[in-house]
Amino acid sequence: MKIIHLIRHAKSSWKDGTLADIDRPLNKRGKKSCRVMVKQLVRSGCCFEHIFCSPAVRAQETIQGINKILNLELRWQTNKELYTFDSVVLLEWFRTLNDAVTEPLIIGHNPALTELCNTLRKNDTISNNDISNIPTCGYVQLCMDKDRPWRKLAEGSANLTVFLRPKKFMK
Repeated sequence: MKIIHLIRHAKSSWKDGTLADIDRPLNKRGKKSCRVMVKQLVRSGCCFEHIFCSPAVRAQETIQGINKILNLELRWQTNKELYTFDSVVLLEWFRTLNDAVTEPLIIGHNPALTELCNTLRKNDTISNNDISNIPTCGYVQLCMDKDRPWRKLAEGSANLTVFLRPKKFMK
């Protein structure tokens, strides 16, 4: 079975209006969300073996923050293709994955992540409605219904098994 793990980058700062979008760092709330979500990610079965991250500073700081709290030496690949807001581009990227990668973890951006989630998922037990928004530092887990090759990843081929919003765990 293949499982897709999606994390939207944590909340970024708009304080410096001169920065390019790709260069925006996390703000204080974003850093706190990373700390709060780590326990929930582990509890939900998030796999940290094959991590792929957008080159955007806010995405890089999200996985760095998670890594720091986990106190592990996570390794991740930075993929320029993951700096996308287009779910079709993201779906095509998934179709290029090596089939030996069974549980990829992607740290990326909306609306691509939310749209991809809604494209891939079937009606399931969590909700029969589309997810309107994966929030910043939100986590989604999608389980493939059969062991299909990545190149055949298609609409309605996965079940949504976990959807976590950091707001639920913030104090």
